[in-house]
Amino acid sequence: QVQLVESGGGLVQTGGSLRLSCVASGPAIRTYTMGWFRQGPGKEHEFVAYISQGPGDTYYTDSVKGRFTISRDNAKNTVYLEMNSLKPDDTAVYYCAANLKGATYKYRGQGTQVTVSS
Repeated sequence: QVQLVESGGGLVQTGGSLRLSCVASGPAIRTYTMGWFRQGPGKEHEFVAYISQGPGDTYYTDSVKGRFTISRDNAKNTVYLEMNSLKPDDTAVYYCAANLKGATYKYRGQGTQVTVSS
């Protein structure tokens, strides 16, 4: 059983930056593909980014490409999401997920709120 705890959310102005962290406890995450999802007000749950096990290949949804960067530190059992040039449309609860298979996952954290003011 993997437990995930996100942190780093907050209120930021348009154009600002935030760095989200996701610390995992339980089994080491190095064998899992890890990812971030989000759900904005009145919106559906949405995939944001993933980073694969092993070589750490990354993939992003189109709306965040060039602005967000996902990374992992297996020694710290931690995954990060660096978010730059934030827009009001990025406002959402951001969730860390583990053991992704396509758009599904086996484990998910409780989420951290990101609010971008215009």
